[in-house]
Amino acid sequence: MADLLAAAVTYGGYINLFKLGIILAAFFGWLPLANWIYEDTQAVRTDKNLWTVTIALTGAVSLFLWLIIPAYIIGLLIFLIAIGGVSMAYVIHRNALVADFEKVLTADHMRNLFVDAEKKLQKASHDLSFVTANKNEVPLPQPKSTEAHGFIVTCDIIDDALWRRASRVFFNPQKEDYEVIYIIDGLPVKQESRNREDMDYLIYYLKQLASLEVDEKRKPQQGHFTVIPEKDYTRAVTWEVNTAGSTAGEQLKLVRREDTTPKKIADLGFNENQLEAIETLRSETQGLVLVSGPAGSGRTTTLYSLLRNHDPFMYNINTLEKKPIADLQNITQNIYSLSDTGASSYTKRLQTLLRRGPDIVGIEECDDAQCAQLACAGAKEGKMIYAVIDANSVSHALEKWIKLVGDKGLALDTLTAVMNQRLVRVLCDQCRVAYKPNPALFKKFNIPANDVDMFYRPGEIEYDKHGKPIVCEKCQGTGYYGRTGLFETVRFTPDLTRAVKQAKSAHEIIAALRKAGMLYMQEQSIKKVSFGTTSINEVIRNFSSKNT
Repeated sequence: MADLLAAAVTYGGYINLFKLGIILAAFFGWLPLANWIYEDTQAVRTDKNLWTVTIALTGAVSLFLWLIIPAYIIGLLIFLIAIGGVSMAYVIHRNALVADFEKVLTADHMRNLFVDAEKKLQKASHDLSFVTANKNEVPLPQPKSTEAHGFIVTCDIIDDALWRRASRVFFNPQKEDYEVIYIIDGLPVKQESRNREDMDYLIYYLKQLASLEVDEKRKPQQGHFTVIPEKDYTRAVTWEVNTAGSTAGEQLKLVRREDTTPKKIADLGFNENQLEAIETLRSETQGLVLVSGPAGSGRTTTLYSLLRNHDPFMYNINTLEKKPIADLQNITQNIYSLSDTGASSYTKRLQTLLRRGPDIVGIEECDDAQCAQLACAGAKEGKMIYAVIDANSVSHALEKWIKLVGDKGLALDTLTAVMNQRLVRVLCDQCRVAYKPNPALFKKFNIPANDVDMFYRPGEIEYDKHGKPIVCEKCQGTGYYGRTGLFETVRFTPDLTRAVKQAKSAHEIIAALRKAGMLYMQEQSIKKVSFGTTSINEVIRNFSSKNT
């Protein structure tokens, strides 16, 4: 080094301190650059030896040439071009290996040099904070880290999903990106696709929140985390995280868990007469109630509400469920896992549960003969049983139940009530519009024209003076906000039980149900249309063949 510095001495026999200072500055600038490349190559997992040796040799050789070339400016240019060229080559190489937020010397990188990174993270959080599956509050991640990018993507998606009221979010890997689908009010709504890079960071961060194995990308995993908007714990929402491998990439599904407080019976969607009859079940201490409907019709929510209709401090209430959708306070929830085998089959678990002597039992799934027979036996022995089955109407549920039990007399003698349900979207009260329906519609649905004056439908999309759509803030432009139930219900009386026992065909059973005052679900739905609760198109969609 002393020999190199001696070269800075001019022929006049003195040292030019200004030129020497530039050389020293270049030398001490080159050393940390070489050290950064050495450390960065390890961080981005590229060839450490190649790039470290290249920058070291380039610096040493160009500095030596600078010192021995008589023309000082030419030597300086050689040094700057050589070091700059190698540095830029490395930057281009390493930027191609990393995510956008890790790239250096880009426009975003230069802007971020003058921005408080922590404040930027806070802004990107949308005022959301997270609690892990282990109930630990998550602090803001370190800026410009893998966690930070995953945090930003997660906050962006969760904030949008909450605003749009999505109950489930699907991320399906495609060839080049991920398809994103929200389930809003029971219907799939396609969203803008997400690139694979963002999805990698999202999955990485969500797995950490849900306490899943980050490196496991093939086997299905399930966990959960909680998001708290604006530090308001009363608005906390728990999301279930499901991951699984596929040939196209790792799949991700987020499921928003229901409020742990079940709905009151009055909030489910029963009409006044139905509500009065169903609420009287509270006083029943023996019998069997069938809760029926197609999958996804809200049967479990209704089951929970019916169970909560009873006083949990006066009665020993139990459930048998495969997948609870909420926690029921003061009710014992027995969960049957699909991994249970042998002595702990679903039917045997129900048998064991009934032997424990509960007063009231809710059976989430009772679609096989053994379960049906056990449920009837429990009701005959003095228990109140609520059983969920898959059926399209009250008459269908009744026929199916009699067949499952295998004894018409036993099935009917223990029966207290039967209900069947659907879920329809509720029109947004901020943007719905009334209209005079076409008379042909009345004839099609057998509706007396004098009974209905106006129907309602979602409002038309409006645009501002710039041609941009004006989106309703309440429903986000969908025209609907939430869902409500449509119900067929019948309370069994001794007369109805006798009539159904004597019925020789399905037609006679339906006639007996109608005589007892049961209204068809389609009739109930038209009432909700006329009240402005839902639209006729929503009813038609719900009762189309694919939904029934």
